[in-house]
Amino acid sequence: MERPRIGVGVIVIKDGKVLLGKRRGSHGKGSWCFPGGHLEFNESVEECARREVREEVGIEIKNLKMGPFTNDIFKKEGKHYVTLFVISEYKSGEVRVMEPDKCERWEWFEWKKLPKPLFLPIRNLLKQGFDPFKPKT
Repeated sequence: MERPRIGVGVIVIKDGKVLLGKRRGSHGKGSWCFPGGHLEFNESVEECARREVREEVGIEIKNLKMGPFTNDIFKKEGKHYVTLFVISEYKSGEVRVMEPDKCERWEWFEWKKLPKPLFLPIRNLLKQGFDPFKPKT
């Protein structure tokens, strides 16, 4: 039986901006997304977030907090993910494209000025009214 996979999207914040990469290769090609990937067996969400950011961007993150989740059905591609978002801050390192077959480039964007098109999980996150810069009430 087919089941949804678990994705982890990492919102990395630095100087009031968030880090997004332009996707290459797999589903969502040409759209902008946060660093992230698949949660591996016996891995914590925080461990996954740190690992994926290191593997994809070459930087370290700190102050990780669990964020919201989205239910993402990619009809055309026949894929279904539940995406867990982690909010973090940039700690150290130089942003670079570590997986050129998967990502064209990384850029920092203001939350109110995100590029288009956005990857489906981010579009679904925005539909929830999420803003990582808004204090929780």
